[in-house]
Amino acid sequence: MKLFSFFTQELAIDLGTANTLIIEDGKIVVDQPSIVAVKRRTGETIAVGNKAMQMHEKTHEDIKTVRPLKDGVIADFQAAESMIEGMINIIGRKRRFFTHLKMVICIPSGITEVEKRAVFDSADHVDSKETYLIHEPMAAALGIGLDVEEPVGNMVIDIGGGTTEIAVIALSGIVCNQSIRIAGDEFTSDIMSYMKRQHNILIGERTAEQIKINVGSALHELEEDAPDEYPVNGRDLMTGIPKQIKISYSEVAHSLDKSISKIEDAILKALETTPPELASDIYRTGIYLTGGGALLRGLDKRVAQKTKLDVHIADDPLRAVVRGTGIALNNTDRFSFLIDRKSV
Repeated sequence: MKLFSFFTQELAIDLGTANTLIIEDGKIVVDQPSIVAVKRRTGETIAVGNKAMQMHEKTHEDIKTVRPLKDGVIADFQAAESMIEGMINIIGRKRRFFTHLKMVICIPSGITEVEKRAVFDSADHVDSKETYLIHEPMAAALGIGLDVEEPVGNMVIDIGGGTTEIAVIALSGIVCNQSIRIAGDEFTSDIMSYMKRQHNILIGERTAEQIKINVGSALHELEEDAPDEYPVNGRDLMTGIPKQIKISYSEVAHSLDKSISKIEDAILKALETTPPELASDIYRTGIYLTGGGALLRGLDKRVAQKTKLDVHIADDPLRAVVRGTGIALNNTDRFSFLIDRKSV
């Protein structure tokens, strides 16, 4: 058995728009931004993950940074393949030509058949011998400890970088779902637009991301743990000179209001299509929030006010999906909801 495991490498991959996480042997071995840096003239990949993110928005004309995924799916196939290969190499285990590579990769629930094939093709290019796909809300449910095989309805909302996945799960399947392409990246874009419109200051993605982390809020008034004003550096659009201003969490809440309202509408739409017996279960169990968006201050309270249901934020919501993908990796024979190439 040990000899066989020596020749096998099993990886669970949360291939996210913002971050890629990989589990091997039950441990998270990679947690890095989903970005690559390449030379423009040759197309050679020179950095992946954290190193590439350090270059993002700071490159000269000979280097460009590429985020291979957009809205939760692969937008640049070549960059995605380079990124997956680079992430696997980060693990530090030299793969031999006879190694049997087995992977479970999570995907948005609203993905098309063409987009599924793109994921399989990218896995093939890194020489995966056995590849399975799992929908993100199902992986999130597994990752937070829900028994997805029971005849009990659970609603899981995973707010990632590119998509928000809303699903009602029961009996190893997704009964009804909504997948909308409004999530963390859209929040970042909203903050950049607000700073430009309201304060005449131009900021980059990385700065907007830090604003979201430090003073991001879904509510205009927070009852507890309200953060102090956050200093923001950018370029004044009137003078072209770098300057600093301070921004409050209530301003950020205002900038995110429209996007969060669209997520709320999608949640209500999913609840409207839920069979009555499962709706009864959800009334008892509440709604589970996972993904990076779940960390937005006050979001659970805002969703609870809108739905009149209990809302629970998962422990370590950022890693819920990859943990669930790892559980699926260890039980590929058991879980019927896993997608392999033959079913596409």
